[in-house]
Amino acid sequence: MGKRARERDLADNEAKAVSKMLRVSPQKLNLVAQLIRGKKVASALADLEFSRKRIARDVRKCLESAIANAENNHDLDVDDLIVAEAHVGKGLVIKRFSPRGRGRVGKILKPFSHLTIVVRQVEAQASA
Repeated sequence: MGKRARERDLADNEAKAVSKMLRVSPQKLNLVAQLIRGKKVASALADLEFSRKRIARDVRKCLESAIANAENNHDLDVDDLIVAEAHVGKGLVIKRFSPRGRGRVGKILKPFSHLTIVVRQVEAQASA
């Protein structure tokens, strides 16, 4: 007698992927997440491929994972996917101290963040 299956949080035409403990501040990660919000998946992958931000590689991996989840787990068509949501959350912050002059100390904060990407299948519009 196991647990009952939990109801899905997402709609039937959505899939998501979560990356936790990314070693970047949420503010910097949000700049990259803004690049892909609301775009088609192919366009978002191309933008991340040529982005100069270091964290873009991890965002791309998370997006590819969301696409794979949509294709393999939920039988969605990859060509009709858009990035419905890309939201960033705060993780833990490691605190370090660096000695400064005159016996003082400088505080160094090393923040982590979480990234959640939700992709949604939209019906292809017929071009007239």
